[in-house]
Amino acid sequence: MNFLRGVMGGPSAGPQPSGAETIQKLCDRVASSTLLDDRRDAVRALKSLSKKYRLEVGIQAMEHLVRVLQTDRSDSEIIGYALDTLYNVISNDLEEEEQDDSEEENSPKQVDDLGSQFTEIFIKQQENVTLLLTLVEEFDFHVRWPGVKLLTSLLKQQGPQVQQIILVSPMGVSRLMDLLADSREVIRNDGVLLLQQLTKSNAAIQKIVAFENAFERLLDIITEEGNSDGGIVVEDCLLLLQNLLKNNNSNQNFFKEGSYIQRMKPWFEVGDDNCGWSAQKVTNLHLMLQLVRVLVSPTNPPGATSSCQKAMFHCGLLQQLCTILMATGVPADILTETINTVSEVIRGCQMNQDYFASVNAPSNPPRPAIVVLLMSMVNERQPFVLRCAVLYCFQCFLYKNQKGQGEIVSTLLPSTIDATGNSVSAGQLLCGGLFSTDSLSNWCAAVALAHALQENATLKEQLLRVQLATSIGNPPVSLLQQCTNILSQGSKVQTRVGLLMLLCTWLSNCSIAVTHFLHNPANIPFLTGQIAENLGEEEQLVQGLCALLLGISIYYNDNSLENYRKEKLKQLIEKRIGRENFIEKLGFISKHELYSRAAQKPQPSFSSPDHMMFDHEFTKLVKELEGVISKAIYKSSEEDKKEEEVKKTLEQHDNIVTHYKKVIREQDQELEELKQQVNTLKSQNEQLQTTVTQQVSQIQQHKDQYNLLKVQLGKDNQHHNSHSDTVQMNGIQVEEVSKLKEELEEWKNKHELLQGQLREKDSLIEKLKPLQLETGTEQSSQTSKSSGLEHNNELQKELEMLRTQIQLQSAEITKLQAENQKLQVMNTSADPALGDSSATAAKNLELEGRLVQEVKDLKNEVKALSEEKASLKQHLDSSNSTVAILQDEKSKLQQEVAESKKEQDDLLVLLADQDQKLSALKNKLKDLGVPVEDEDDIESGDQADEDEDGDEEEQD
Repeated sequence: MNFLRGVMGGPSAGPQPSGAETIQKLCDRVASSTLLDDRRDAVRALKSLSKKYRLEVGIQAMEHLVRVLQTDRSDSEIIGYALDTLYNVISNDLEEEEQDDSEEENSPKQVDDLGSQFTEIFIKQQENVTLLLTLVEEFDFHVRWPGVKLLTSLLKQQGPQVQQIILVSPMGVSRLMDLLADSREVIRNDGVLLLQQLTKSNAAIQKIVAFENAFERLLDIITEEGNSDGGIVVEDCLLLLQNLLKNNNSNQNFFKEGSYIQRMKPWFEVGDDNCGWSAQKVTNLHLMLQLVRVLVSPTNPPGATSSCQKAMFHCGLLQQLCTILMATGVPADILTETINTVSEVIRGCQMNQDYFASVNAPSNPPRPAIVVLLMSMVNERQPFVLRCAVLYCFQCFLYKNQKGQGEIVSTLLPSTIDATGNSVSAGQLLCGGLFSTDSLSNWCAAVALAHALQENATLKEQLLRVQLATSIGNPPVSLLQQCTNILSQGSKVQTRVGLLMLLCTWLSNCSIAVTHFLHNPANIPFLTGQIAENLGEEEQLVQGLCALLLGISIYYNDNSLENYRKEKLKQLIEKRIGRENFIEKLGFISKHELYSRAAQKPQPSFSSPDHMMFDHEFTKLVKELEGVISKAIYKSSEEDKKEEEVKKTLEQHDNIVTHYKKVIREQDQELEELKQQVNTLKSQNEQLQTTVTQQVSQIQQHKDQYNLLKVQLGKDNQHHNSHSDTVQMNGIQVEEVSKLKEELEEWKNKHELLQGQLREKDSLIEKLKPLQLETGTEQSSQTSKSSGLEHNNELQKELEMLRTQIQLQSAEITKLQAENQKLQVMNTSADPALGDSSATAAKNLELEGRLVQEVKDLKNEVKALSEEKASLKQHLDSSNSTVAILQDEKSKLQQEVAESKKEQDDLLVLLADQDQKLSALKNKLKDLGVPVEDEDDIESGDQADEDEDGDEEEQD
């Protein structure tokens, strides 16, 4: 405690002895009393003395008060008194209020030291902070509220140390998050203040608080309090949200993924009547706009910023901001911050930039918002911060927006200028500001026009066509010429700096613009004269920019003008300025204090209009060109020639590479198209085969159905035969009976014919027998007998054969007669049934006709299916022929791919030779001291193409 005694300043400077003795006695009562009431009274008395005798109470009573917090947890009243006493001792808020009225010197510093020292004593034992976290969990108001205030005061005095203790304490942050859910507003509001101090500059605690659902709770509180119309509580919640989101990419992503950006839209719903805004509402809306900017700040990772910008467009937040932008009666500081917010919401986001270009002001006739803003920028009566905000908005609109750049430049071109003069375009406003008498308007217009040309060589060439009518009767002059004319008239430094930045941006990387600039014979003498003079400190900046412009005219010179070739301009610098002097003047730019400020961030922020000298994007250009211009000045003519030869060689090499790349791409494209055709035909073939298979299966199904119908018909016929003696079976039995009768008649005729033949043979035999007897008596020779016997034997054989045949036919006739009788019996048995009932006969005839018709339909269906099968077979044959043709084409394509691979191998060999030549030339240049630019982009592009070719070859 020695350092505390030193703070007291000795006995003479201390409190009255009665006060010190009283505090000592109270401390003894707290330490020694056994009754809780006595201790409570003593602590209450210490609380009443703690404001007046802060030092003494802190020195003597802190240890006893901490012991009370540990031992008397059951009594909320004494705990509340102890916490209030510690708060009065540690907090500087009450003491500072009292010291504000006094005139004592060094009192604020003494107060700060005292609170910090007591805080250091208290947190030296980390258990004390853990004890406080436990007490804050108590629901009793007399314990929780003073505990929250004491913990907040500790964080104000020794923030990092207390944060670390709470971070390592189990569930330390979670306990404090419960304060936001307390139904008592005073505790909830002080809980917000506590979390503000807890989350300052500590990313780990910020993440824990965010994942403890802080965003949801804070946004609910803001909504309950009335959004921007709310009171100080809304302001505190917004400050806590800023602590959680600023420079914390994890929390920003969590905020976006949780769809909390959509809940910000109602904050900016401003009515038509915007008069009479309260100071609190202005503060709240200002913080809300800053919170939007935190999410889309240019310093955030590009991917995170882009996703937040898109979310703000889709939820309508950008549209709401643009409504405020064009509203009337909005306070100036809110309007300025809204312009800055819209700027960063649209910066680099094509979708948002396109929407902003379509926004119109509610005027008659409607004017684009861009035109209205530019009118404010070039109006010298507008506030300086508002003009800076409009310039930033215009720069963000053109950032990486070639479409917007083209629209702005097109308003300057002769073919698009409105001849009637009814409307003012952005280009006309920029020209008006460029040649105004107000130097700030000159600077802003020049920088805005330079951003319209940034990294866009096409627009730089088109802007050369712009002609301006300077006065009546005089011929028009180009915009480039008018800029150089004003530059040479010796205007204000700010105006000349703006015009020089515009010219440097315009001429850089544009040889045609350099040629137009050099075509005016007065420009080079003016620049050399400016650089060579020894001027004051204010003019050094102009000298440096003139040196930069002259260096650009040398570095990007294509030697198309004989009098202003690179070598002659270098000789001119050597004679009139001196190389060392030129390089020294060129270095004035980057050494300037205002250059360093502008290079820090994209938003133009200047304390006064006089400090408005450099643009952020221009500082990048200076950094890029300063070194190459310095090297270009020292190059000799031979080195320039070699460099030109190397450039030509590189161009030829690039042309060859580009040509072969184009050829390879075309071949790859053709190959891909043919592959697609093959795949298409294959798929068609597969579809046709599938169709054929389906149709074959359908035919088989129809066949099965036909066979099933036949079986069903057979069953039906059997059923009818059982009732009608098989007479009505589809007309088939009647037909068979008639056929059998006809066959029977034929057999009868044959039988009769054979019997006739038999009778003829018998009569012939009978005739031959007497003849044989007569012959035997008259002839006695052996020869005659033998011949008669042979003839007789032949006749007997023939007779036997005829008899056998007759017997067979007789058996067959008998069989047929038996069948005929059977059928006749069946007919006779069916005839009475048919004759008995005419209705049954009609029904049988109808059924018979229906069955005949069904048989005909089935036959027709089978015939149609047969025809369809034939056509499908023909289609399948044609598909097979197509597949054969495609296979032939595929083989040809494979042959062409092999040839393409061979050509690519030849190309790679050629490229390798070219690379060797190129590296040799680069080495020669390096040996000569010539800087050689890297071609990483070209090589990376070639590598990507080779990778793509390799992937396609592997796929083949």
